[in-house]
Amino acid sequence: MSTIKRFFKDTIIYGIAAVLPRVISFLLVRVHTNALPPDNFSETTYFYIWTALFAILLTFGLETAFFRFYNKEEKKDTLVSTAFITMLFTIAFFIVILTVFFDSFLHLFDFEKNPLRLKLFIGILTLDTIAMVPFAYLRASNRPIKYAVIKLINVGVIVTITLLGLKYIPEYIEQGKTLPKLIINNYTKTPKVNYIFIANIFGSAISFLLLIPFLMKFKLQFDLKLLKKMLRYSWPIAVAGIAYVINENLDKYLLKNMIGNHEMGIYAACYKLAIFMNLYIMAFRLGAEPFFFNHANKKNAKETYAKIMNYFVIIGALVFVGIVVYIDILKELFIPNQAYWDALIIVPIVLLANLFLGIYHNLAIWYKLTDRTRYGMYFSIFGALITIVLNLWLIPKIGIIASAWATLAAYLFMTIVSYFIGKKYYPIQYNLQKMGIYLVVSIVISSISFLMFRGDFWISTLLLLIFAVIIILNEKEDLKILLKK
Repeated sequence: MSTIKRFFKDTIIYGIAAVLPRVISFLLVRVHTNALPPDNFSETTYFYIWTALFAILLTFGLETAFFRFYNKEEKKDTLVSTAFITMLFTIAFFIVILTVFFDSFLHLFDFEKNPLRLKLFIGILTLDTIAMVPFAYLRASNRPIKYAVIKLINVGVIVTITLLGLKYIPEYIEQGKTLPKLIINNYTKTPKVNYIFIANIFGSAISFLLLIPFLMKFKLQFDLKLLKKMLRYSWPIAVAGIAYVINENLDKYLLKNMIGNHEMGIYAACYKLAIFMNLYIMAFRLGAEPFFFNHANKKNAKETYAKIMNYFVIIGALVFVGIVVYIDILKELFIPNQAYWDALIIVPIVLLANLFLGIYHNLAIWYKLTDRTRYGMYFSIFGALITIVLNLWLIPKIGIIASAWATLAAYLFMTIVSYFIGKKYYPIQYNLQKMGIYLVVSIVISSISFLMFRGDFWISTLLLLIFAVIIILNEKEDLKILLKK
């Protein structure tokens, strides 16, 4: 159990690094939706759809490969420098291609009216890709606090610039207050929405500058054989990552093109209310991925993985119910602009979809530890096909809710198939009965709260408390052990 406690300790620190910045950034959704109408808000979503896709293409799954080989390779310096040099060459090629075919990419991304946006796109991806290796090194070498500090500084920069660009400077101009002409002239020439991307590139630049000292510790040496081994391991992960981006973003792309910017804008805004589940999953993964690899050779590894999955489902189910129960409070806090509220119906479905995605990520340990990463690629591709087919079929029939159901169907399929195939190659005795009960009860309570008692916070809170008590009574023995100092 001490191993589990150490895992949760690291996960909490990584949680601060991942969750707190994302929560703070999420609070900016209120600023974004107040400053921008749905049509303009959809532009930010569209920008980050392409950013997410190119981020996968540029890193090519090497982050996961880095963790896998960090514990296997004796020459850590060679591993770090080989991965970093690879990222440098990749970025150089990326910059050359987008510069030479700049006009073509302007058309592809629909940025013709705003060429600055493509330059920001190139800059953000360049900085974030180069920073991937030093960030991975901090995680692999168990330095969560340094990782957390840099991430927090990053979000602080982003928040400051976003507030200036979307809130304070416009308010000063509207109130007729005096500002330097340089600021006013540049501000009025730049579309408001661009300040979100400008904030991002400054945050990425500061992060990279803070990571340079860690890179300076390593001699630049390149091992081609090592790179080939890493690429053989990582390429299926890269393909799976592309499929994941499709699962996460194709719905928004299709809504924009099949229904319109307004519908895509309100869908994307309400989709962000699922961020609390995403943050939980992200924090868990940041701690879990290096932990799973480091713990793989221990005798009780499989038992530990089963317990971690159980805890993941318990906490995830509570997060799911909690968000649904208080969804009307959350919408007032984070999306006060009523123009976006028509899409709130998607939130419970998307939350459940992301909970299954988190379970899938935990199950994925079997193909990562057995070096069968191609299965992750297969699962993600089939999930992407489900996403594509259901969206194209259902969006014309039922509108934006079609995309939510497609996401749930894709992640549920991936979870089920991964579990059954994983039993063959790396069997882990998960407590399916207990986890299944928690999931079913959470779905029933959430459905009752959302459909029958929405707005009645007393009854909904009572349902949440009943669920929490059931969990505590069932898990009291393990909880006592975990809470011991």
